[in-house]
Amino acid sequence: MRELSIEGAWVVEPQVFLDSRGSFHEWFKGDGFAAATGHGLGLAQANCSVSARGTLRGVHFADVPPGQAKYVKCVRGAVLDVVVDLRTGSPTFKRWEQVLLDDRDHRAVHIAEGLGHAFLALTEDATVVYLCSEGYAPAREHGIHPLDPDLAIEWPTHLTPLLSPKDAGAMRLVEAEERGLLPSYEVCTAWYARQRTALIPAQP
Repeated sequence: MRELSIEGAWVVEPQVFLDSRGSFHEWFKGDGFAAATGHGLGLAQANCSVSARGTLRGVHFADVPPGQAKYVKCVRGAVLDVVVDLRTGSPTFKRWEQVLLDDRDHRAVHIAEGLGHAFLALTEDATVVYLCSEGYAPAREHGIHPLDPDLAIEWPTHLTPLLSPKDAGAMRLVEAEERGLLPSYEVCTAWYARQRTALIPAQP
């Protein structure tokens, strides 16, 4: 696992074994995850989405605590995955990073609680699976418009984004900040520290 420039965002680049039958790779290893991040990944829900080419999903985030950490992988086709730092007070607030996820290199991305997540389908029937630390809770879920100029995410220009009505009607970043909906960096880092502490074995 390799940490991106945004604290709490990681890219996983597995070794893929190829032979005449096909391929094999380990797309999640609990011990390796814990060694890199300093905490485990609790699994409360696993999702799978299939998207037409040009579909743009996000930017989604959840209230912290408990938030919703995600471990994301594309198992068919390709998507451009984007992580956005929405934590007010963060040294990288509003920064975003892109990672190509596809069924060739089999990268995965881990997104910590408090970070925003979005992706654009680059192929037809792009299939994304993600492990979630918490279940879906509509009252705690929020969205920022993925084309918000304040974020200025550089989406590919050769595709016309296809948004759901919910994402098309999402608020801009400045509105979410004014309404106090964005996660606090201080609260998020305290939550991460609590998770690291929980991983430490109790002393006899």
